[in-house]
Parts: sequence; C-alpha cells; structure tokens
Amino acid sequence: MTRLKDLQMLATLSQLVLDQRLAGLRQAAGQLERSRAQMQAINAAAAPADLPPVAAGLVDIAYRRWADIRRTELTATIARQTVDWMEAKADAATAFGRLQALKGAADRLEE
Repeated sequence: MTRLKDLQMLATLSQLVLDQRLAGLRQAAGQLERSRAQMQAINAAAAPADLPPVAAGLVDIAYRRWADIRRTELTATIARQTVDWMEAKADAATAFGRLQALKGAADRLEE
C-alpha cells in the first residue's frame, strides 16, 4: 500500500511539473507569435500618401532602411524564440510521458 501511495504522490508532483512545463510552452509560443506578428506588420506597411513625389520617395527610402534593420533583428529573435519553443515543447512532452508512466504503474498496483 505504501508503494501505491508513493506512486500516487509522485504522479501528483509530476502533474505539477507538467503544468509548469505547459505554462512555459504557452509563454514561448506567445512570444514567438508576437515576433511573427511584428514581422508581418513591417512587411505590410502602407506607402506614404498625400506627399509630394520627392518627399514620398525620401520617406520610402528611410522606411525601407529602418525595416531592413528591424527585419534582421526580428529574424534573429524569431530563430532564438523558435529554439526556445522547441525546447519547451520537448520538456512538456517529457513531463507528460513521466506522468503517464507513473499513472500506469499506479493503476497496475491498484489491480
């Protein structure tokens, strides 16, 4: 009986670990999604309106220069966040597997 209670306690602790890992996964996914949305917003910027052609050209050149720099920064950020998300996903999968194994062992002891 002690062994069963120990497994059930470990399963409870494993559930808490899984919950924490899933929260980390949600956070990593949210950060990645925000960065991707920023990239889309930069790519979808509208052309300046109601400006003389020369001024519109200068504004366009300045924006493109800024956007190129920002895209470079965002590409690096997205790459890092993708790795973080993949690691968080693997951690959550491991925690889920441990929980399922403990629950399975506890179920076998109950029978």
